[in-house]
Amino acid sequence: MKLFHSIFRVAFILAMLLSAIATPPPARAQIACTITGTITIADIQPRSLINTAQVDLVVTGTGFTAGAVVVLQNFGALNTTMAGGTLLTATVPAGVPAGTYNVQIIDPANGTAACNGALAVTAPAPPTATAAPTNTPAPTAFIRPIIQVDSYAASSPDVVANQDLDFEITFVNWGGVSATNIVAEFGGSDFQPRVTGGVRVSSPLAPNEKYKMFQPLTTQTGVAGKPLATLEVKVSYTDPGGTAYNETFAITFPVRRPTAVTSTPTPTATPSPRPQLLINNYQTDVEVLKPGTRFTLSIEVQNSGSAGAQRVSAILGGGTVSGGSPGGTPGSGSGGGGVSGGGGSFDSFAPLESSNVQFIGDVGAGGSASFKQPLIVNAATKPGAYPVKFSFTYTDAKGSSYTDDQVITLLVYSPPLVEISFYRDPGPLFIGQPNLLPLQVVNLGRSNTVLGNMKVTATGAELSNNSILVGNLDVGNYFTLDANALPNQPGPLELTVTVDYVDDFNQPQTITQTLTVEVLDIPTPSPGEGGLPGEGGGLPSPAEAEGPIQLVIRFISGFLGFDSGPANAGQAVQVETRPITGP
Repeated sequence: MKLFHSIFRVAFILAMLLSAIATPPPARAQIACTITGTITIADIQPRSLINTAQVDLVVTGTGFTAGAVVVLQNFGALNTTMAGGTLLTATVPAGVPAGTYNVQIIDPANGTAACNGALAVTAPAPPTATAAPTNTPAPTAFIRPIIQVDSYAASSPDVVANQDLDFEITFVNWGGVSATNIVAEFGGSDFQPRVTGGVRVSSPLAPNEKYKMFQPLTTQTGVAGKPLATLEVKVSYTDPGGTAYNETFAITFPVRRPTAVTSTPTPTATPSPRPQLLINNYQTDVEVLKPGTRFTLSIEVQNSGSAGAQRVSAILGGGTVSGGSPGGTPGSGSGGGGVSGGGGSFDSFAPLESSNVQFIGDVGAGGSASFKQPLIVNAATKPGAYPVKFSFTYTDAKGSSYTDDQVITLLVYSPPLVEISFYRDPGPLFIGQPNLLPLQVVNLGRSNTVLGNMKVTATGAELSNNSILVGNLDVGNYFTLDANALPNQPGPLELTVTVDYVDDFNQPQTITQTLTVEVLDIPTPSPGEGGLPGEGGGLPSPAEAEGPIQLVIRFISGFLGFDSGPANAGQAVQVETRPITGP
């Protein structure tokens, strides 16, 4: 019996092996890769993953050398390890946004390879509700704006050290609500921002809306020898409720190896010198810009080029000059023609007393010039950071025309409009006596405001109950503080009242008001003006010495025709008798 079972098991295993040999394995889908160089890619595994945890990608091929990097396009470079000339492993971190990604292999020695749609990232499906139906509505999911990079590009596909290039990036809001106050900051150790200082501002983005930004860059010297140069982009924004969010993106560029210098020198064309105008400094004569504020913007312009700029004009809001071409490139005209500056946007800031075009004159190479532009903040402008564009049009000594565009940023605040005063006349205060200080703060603005602590202090008096938290204050409403003051010297007493609040950029601020009250000394009676007899006060007056009986006697005496004058204190009343005659 045992022999029969053994023979049956061997026959079953042989049948399974023959079935596996007869059935061919399913064909694996091939990936389409574009190869630039001598590397090859055989396979990438896995082809799909779920973004709840980090996953290691395994890339097989040939020609891999030390320093090879795996890059997910529109996401960034991955932490890559080379396990030999035919195997690379790269770690995909958890939380990668769902979507289909192109996988790019960048090898510093043997070129690059880009495989389209090689990796599909999915998010876990939400759990399905199995509870019985109820009349209670389901809770609303948490909704927020989400700013992501939709695409980016540069004026050069690869970079070298000390290279000027123009970079553009497109942001998209994948969230469910609008994103406001969007500020992008460009930096990192491999790139130096030019012209704008590395800070750009976007208009609000509705859900699924996109916005394209441009940023001039210069590669640093340290990128030489690196396989990749990384540009760091930090984006901060808020939702309609004021909640702040921050995102950081790493944009990578392959670094081009310098070509070997041949022994035979080749002539290189010498670039012709040209002017280059940059805004070196700017400031306003009003420290805090508010809706409706009139102010003067002072701007200093420097010619960083190697040639002089002639007939320079500054155009607020952007513009061009006929006979030239924008973007800082020379035109084919002779430099003549007019200036076009009417196409700018003046919704937030509008020119006053003059147009938006200012004539500066000639600026020599390395020289500088300054001009002033009177402006007004539109009454409907909301608090925030606003970019202001200037275009500088000019010609060189050969008559070629140029236009250089510059952007600066102005901050608009909306501080609380309040009045601090007494809600009734406190009257004079007395030394050494507790006195009431009836203080109040009134909201005179057009919207509600949130205030912090209200506090009163003074030099020359002891104060108590002198601090209180105000909180939300409606339009036209008031809040009172009844402080106690104990002065210790006569004369004017200055009261300093402070109210704390947080401004539109989340910075603590203070409103200060000075009020003055008069402090008097307690009066003392002088000799001869009162007091008891024998204490230097003299005798009381007759009216003070008379009692009720004396007053009745005087009334009867006057009624009968006798003397009704007051008697001296301490003397008896003298009554004069007269005969009564008939009529």
